[in-house]
Order: sequence, then C-alpha cells, then structure tokens
Amino acid sequence: MNNELRLRDKAVNWHPYTQMKTAEHIIPIVSAKGVYLTDSDGKSYIDAVSSWWVTLHGHSHPYIAQKVSEQLSTLEQVIFAGFTHKPAIELSERLLALLPNNQQKVFYTDNGSTAIEVGLKMCIQYWFNKKQKRSKVLAFKNAYHGDTFGAMSVSGRGIWTDPFGAMLFEVIFIDVPTKENFEANKRIIDQHADDIACFVYEPLVQGAAGMLMHESECLSELMTYCRSKNVLMIQDEIFVGFGRTGKLFAADHLTEKPDVMCFSKGLTGGTMPLGLTTCTNEIYDAFYSEEKDKALFHGHSFTASPLACTAAVASLDLLLRPETQDDIARIVAQHKAFADKLQLHEKVKCVRQTGTILALEWKTGNTTSYFDDIHDRLYAYFLNKGILLRPLGNIIYLLPPYCVTNEELNHIYTTIFQALDEV
Repeated sequence: MNNELRLRDKAVNWHPYTQMKTAEHIIPIVSAKGVYLTDSDGKSYIDAVSSWWVTLHGHSHPYIAQKVSEQLSTLEQVIFAGFTHKPAIELSERLLALLPNNQQKVFYTDNGSTAIEVGLKMCIQYWFNKKQKRSKVLAFKNAYHGDTFGAMSVSGRGIWTDPFGAMLFEVIFIDVPTKENFEANKRIIDQHADDIACFVYEPLVQGAAGMLMHESECLSELMTYCRSKNVLMIQDEIFVGFGRTGKLFAADHLTEKPDVMCFSKGLTGGTMPLGLTTCTNEIYDAFYSEEKDKALFHGHSFTASPLACTAAVASLDLLLRPETQDDIARIVAQHKAFADKLQLHEKVKCVRQTGTILALEWKTGNTTSYFDDIHDRLYAYFLNKGILLRPLGNIIYLLPPYCVTNEELNHIYTTIFQALDEV
C-alpha cells in the first residue's frame, strides 16, 4: 500500500522544502492519535516535532474534534467583511485577555506568513496614514518569518531566497542581542531611527535558523531602546507561542511590550490553518477614520474561519487546564535532565534549551549548515526507529506534543544517544 500511494503521490503532488527528484522518504500517513502517526503499512512513528511545530495536545484530540464537528453543522463559513460570528469574537476576547495588556485588536489571516505580512502592513501604513515617511524594517540576521514576499524580505537571505533577491525590499539586519553587542546594535538603530517603520523579530528562539536562542533580558533591553526611538515592534510568536517556551507566550518572559504580535502554528492546536495579528489601539486608531483610503486593505476568503476559530478556542481550553501546564513543566524538566547528559557526549558540539524546545548541534567537522548531508542519514535513521525527527542540517531538535509521556520521551532520548554512537 505504501508504495502504491507513493507512486500516486509523486505523479501529482509537489511537496514543500523538497527536491522532488531525490526525495525518497515520502511516507503516506493514514491516521494519527496522540503523539503517534500511522502509515499505510501500519507502522507508527512518534511525532517528536509536532508536525512542523503545530500540534500542541496530540493528534485527533477528541475535545477539539467534538467542538469543530458541532460548529461544522452550525456555521462552517461566512465572509468576514461586513459579517462576524461568535467563534471569532470569543477567540479574540480570550486571547487578548492572555496577552500583554496593550494588545487590543485582532486581525485574522490564514497562516503564519500572512500574519507577518499583516503586521508589516500595519506598521508601514501606520506611518503613511500619519503622513510620516518611515519605510525601512529592522530584523535579526538568520531570521525566518515565512515564505511570502514580505516575510521573505525580513528573513535571513540565502539559497532559498536567492531567486527572488532583486524583488525583496530593503531590510536593516542586526545581530540577536547579547550584552556584548548591545552598543553596536544601538549605533545601527541610531543611524536609521528616523527611517525605521518597525522592528520584526523572533523572541528567544530562532527556529528555522537552527533553534538559535538568546536571553530574554537582552531582548527586553533592545526592545526598550527601540521604544525610546519610537520604533514599532512586531513580535513573531508563531513558533514560540502557546507554551513552547515554558510560559504561555514568549512575551511572558519579557519586560517590554511589543506593538504587534503574530500567531499561527499552535493557535488551533495544530488542527487546521489559522493566523492572526494583534495590535495596540494606537496602531488601530491610525486606520480608524472617515477617510476610506486609510483602511487596511488586506483580506482572505477564509478570514476568521468559524471552524478554525472554534478549534483555537477549544485548544485554549486544553492549554489552560492545570494538567496541561503540569505536562509542559514536566517536559521542560525532562529535557533539562537529558540536556545535562547530552553535553558530555563527544559528538555533541552544544545543547540549547528554551522551555519544551531542545536542540543539539552534531559535530560533523564542518560548519553548521542547513544543507549538511548528515540530515538525510539522521532523518532516515530515526524514521527506521519509529520516530519523526526532522533535523535542520546537523542540528537535531525536539518539540513534542504536550501529551507525550515520560516513557515516550525516554525512548526518544535513548534513540538519540544510539544515533550519536552509530551514525
């Protein structure tokens, strides 16, 4: 069955981030439950990366499925221009209550990249509506914010953006903050301050860059400096939100508040696509006018999908349960104990952890690279052992659903140690 579905798939489908000519591990998945994916031959895999960082509570969660099913038979879709519905209202109310208190309005989209696009458009048009010329964007080196053109522009440049380089807008890139580079970053900001519309950043963890991590104190200090220069801040919580850092949001680790926040991935518990961008009343008020041309002209056919909003409300219900918070704390502690052991292995260059996110950098004799060929060997090794890990080159990371048990975590940890000895 696996081979038949693979052949049918290859005849019609083009997969993301995949060189289709050399792709050998396209696996048909027919069902999923909890932390397990099951393929068409009946083999199960522990989903140790939460299916690209989206699955919070495990696959096919009955509570979310029940709520979505009820909504499906009541209201499945309605245009969100000129209409509204209870799931969107309830989700906005409940999410805003959990965010920094300056976040007051919600704009819905359908994925992380478009949530970023909206954040950028909000900030750039904010200055335009105020008749002030500020159009440059500040971002971190090695950033990743998505694959649409605005999101690509504010992401690190490389092989994946080279074909579009001439079409990406100008961005001022700075290093992620440390105590040592704060003055250098300040000088760059000072040089461009009057032209900077906004600063967009991944707080605490740069996921696609290899789970690179920075300290909350240093980021808070940089944010405070941006605030002093009247630079609007877009906080990309798409990856780190909803408990991944050990707290509900990365914002909960920081002493400064952003002006805009972007969400997707775990927003619906991984059940279906949804993105949203929150902002302050100050930004909203720059668009609130009798003049129609001051409106934010952005939208999607499935803006604020009632089904996706319902899934997100249900996921919040689960996330806020004491049992889930206990699970998050348990995973953090388990990772910490594993990290302490990993640090001693001769093949491990370094180990990084923020909350439930754990990464180890494999010594390969080469510089760290997304395209390190050890990726293919490690990926195949773990699949053969029944574990889905998707290395970023020579970096292995763990990001399990919160329902993962200690036994399942220990199995993953043991298999990683085996890989260190055998691959």
